[in-house]
Amino acid sequence: MLEHMTITFITGANKGLGYETARRLIELGQTVVIGARDPGRGQAAAQALGARFVPIDVTADDSVRRAASDVEAHEGRVDTLINNAGIIGPHTPVDELTGEDAELVFQTNVFSIVRVTGAFLPLLRKSAGPAVINVSSGMGSFAATHDPDRVESTICSPLYTSSKAAVTMLTTQYAKALPDFRINAADPGYTATDLNNHGGPQTVTEGTDAIVSLAMEGPGAGSGRFLDRFGTVSW
Repeated sequence: MLEHMTITFITGANKGLGYETARRLIELGQTVVIGARDPGRGQAAAQALGARFVPIDVTADDSVRRAASDVEAHEGRVDTLINNAGIIGPHTPVDELTGEDAELVFQTNVFSIVRVTGAFLPLLRKSAGPAVINVSSGMGSFAATHDPDRVESTICSPLYTSSKAAVTMLTTQYAKALPDFRINAADPGYTATDLNNHGGPQTVTEGTDAIVSLAMEGPGAGSGRFLDRFGTVSW
C-alpha cells in the first residue's frame, strides 16, 4: 500500500504548525511520520493523529541519524521532508545578546536543516518525486521587514529574522544543487502558536496553507521558491 502513498516526515510535529500540517496531510491521504524531541509529547501527538512517531533532536547528529535509520527500517523511503522545527530564541535586549544565544537559534533553525536533509537524502532519493519543504518566515524577508504596511516591519528580533533569511537562502542553494528534487521554502505568516504566545492573527490552519499546498504539489511544480498562502513572497 505504501508504494502509492506519499510518505512525509515532519520535524517538530508534536504541536503548532507541525502538528496541524501532519493532521491535514493525513486527512489528504498521505502517510505521515512525525518527528519530535520530546518522546512523551511526540507519542501523544502521533496517537491523536494516527501517525507513527520517531524521536528526533534536530540539533544532535546521532539523534538525526537514528531517526533516518528508523524511517528506513519502517517506511523504506521518504517522498517529502518538512523541516519545521524551529525556535524564536531569547527575548533579550540587543545589547545583551551573546554568541551563545546566536548559536542556539542558528543551531535549531538553520544548521538542523543541513543536518536533517543530509541524513534523509538517501531516503528521499528512493522517491519518484522527492521534495523538501523548509519552514521559513516573512520575518526573514528584506522586503517584508522594510514594508511599513506589513507586521514584519514592526518586530525587532535579530537572531530569529537572520536565521530565517538563512533558511530561505539555504533553500535556493539546495534547489540548485539537487535539480531532481523540489526544494521550496514556506512562509506560514503571522500565526497564533506557542512560538509567539498565540499572538498571531492567523489560525494554525491558515498558517499551514503554504506548507500543505507545497506538500501536495506534483513533481513538475518548481523548485527554489518562497511561498506563503497568497503566492510568491518577495525577498
